[in-house]
Amino acid sequence: MVARAQRLDVKAAPELCCAQSAGQTLQAKPRALVSAGTMPSALPSPKNSDREAWGSRICISSATWRINSDIHPWYDCVGHLDMDTPVSPSSARRGALARCAGYFITAHHSLGRDFISSHPGGDVILNAAGGSIDPFWKIFNIHHKQYVYDILEQYRVGVIDPTDLVNGEVPSAVIDDPFEKDPTRDARMLMHTEKPCNAEPPGEVLNEFLTPNELFFVRNHLWVPDVSDPEEHEVTIVTFDGDEVTFTVRELRQIFKEHSVTAVLQCSGNRRSHMSKQGGDTQGLPWDVGAIGNAKWTGVLLRDVLREVGLDVNEPPEDVQHVQFLGSEAYGASIPIDKAVDRRGDVLLVYQMNDQPLPKDHGAPLRVLVPGHVAARSVKWVKKIILSDEESQSQWQQRDYKCFGPNIKNDPDWSSAPAIQEMPVQSAVTAVRSSGSKISKGADRTNVISTHDADSERTILEGYAFSGGGRTIVRVDVSTDGGRTWDQAELLASPSQGSKSWCWQRWQYSVPAGAVGEGFLVKAVDEAYNTQPEGYGPNWNFRGNLTCGWQRVPANKPEEPQGR
Repeated sequence: MVARAQRLDVKAAPELCCAQSAGQTLQAKPRALVSAGTMPSALPSPKNSDREAWGSRICISSATWRINSDIHPWYDCVGHLDMDTPVSPSSARRGALARCAGYFITAHHSLGRDFISSHPGGDVILNAAGGSIDPFWKIFNIHHKQYVYDILEQYRVGVIDPTDLVNGEVPSAVIDDPFEKDPTRDARMLMHTEKPCNAEPPGEVLNEFLTPNELFFVRNHLWVPDVSDPEEHEVTIVTFDGDEVTFTVRELRQIFKEHSVTAVLQCSGNRRSHMSKQGGDTQGLPWDVGAIGNAKWTGVLLRDVLREVGLDVNEPPEDVQHVQFLGSEAYGASIPIDKAVDRRGDVLLVYQMNDQPLPKDHGAPLRVLVPGHVAARSVKWVKKIILSDEESQSQWQQRDYKCFGPNIKNDPDWSSAPAIQEMPVQSAVTAVRSSGSKISKGADRTNVISTHDADSERTILEGYAFSGGGRTIVRVDVSTDGGRTWDQAELLASPSQGSKSWCWQRWQYSVPAGAVGEGFLVKAVDEAYNTQPEGYGPNWNFRGNLTCGWQRVPANKPEEPQGR
């Protein structure tokens, strides 16, 4: 439940009407969202509070909560309530809460506060205002993880009085499913969560230079916004002076020169399952090698749009340090201004993907493309672009998509680490086959090598390599004996468009089947001679971000050759 303090009902403690700590005279209202039971006649300051159990009760809507004073004394609650702006549950549902302070949250028989700003979904949680949050919570598959409950526990300040439960649950209303209008996904996709959709294709699909739209990985944090007329979708540019200029997608097409860029988008958690298996458990979706894709993106240069609204893109003002993006579903992120206006940075506002209209799952009708950077900065369904002196203050910029040392297990100082922008060098095996055979896949979707003694047969590996910042892949090294000796894979032609190497490098390696010993190790090297680390220990982080250790593909030696 998300509740807003409208007025404090002080009928049980009228002396509180003169409590100066509240900053005003509090008046009783018959439909107050928050009411006070037995409390002391004066509110002590935090310094003098002995945090004794006052036995206070807070009523939020129809649910009564006993506050655990050892964790969160009544004064602390009152001190953070804005008593000046009455908001009814009906107006809260219309979004009025987004402008107010002083929220309480009830979930799973617990009361919490100060959670809105830390909620990974941002203020989208306010869609539950005026009622129990549980129905919304249950919709999101990603919530049903132990580490999520552990995080939520940090914000608990009390437990619900059992007398206010109905059949053991907090009373709740029937709600509309916000995912009801999400698009249908291809049946071949491996679904990690359905609500929101997070899915990756099977590895063999990644053998194509351009990833088919319907098999491009999907990373959604919330539902897919429903847009009735894509051409009339608006994006508003907010200048540093506060001026606003709005363009429809149709106007972007008409006013600005069209550009196409071939670029990779890669989730920061790509190959997270490898880090979890070989370095230790991590938090997040267990992506295999498919949280990456390569596509031809078509749209207009952000640099051109910013110039049109008056920004000096050659010498931006010192005060303008970041460009923030806000999506229609609430997601937000930002990039440095230098990347946004770089004439060779190729940052686009995109409306086409692989020469087709941009699919809904990938940001239709308009998304940002920030090539060379983590996909989390390429905001989908973009509706607002803000020139600012600071980064986006969204959850996804400030308290996610960052990396910490392997000694940090949980509860990090999020402000101590920069947001991920450019991606490190990466490579992966997407298919293994014998010459003339089909791709061999293990039961758990991992690649499995088939070897036998037929000298005429060869084992063929296929895969991708990529490095952030537009750095070209110059080499892919392959070992068949546990890293004692190495050979180089063949780098395949990459017919890309763009100012730099934003696309991936497809590669292939062939070896006599009988020469495969302990399996394969694969690592890539970029033009700056950055290479992948051997293991996962030094780069392990509790969120499993930026997994890029050598990929290890085991050998399987059956009695009969596979693929015949």
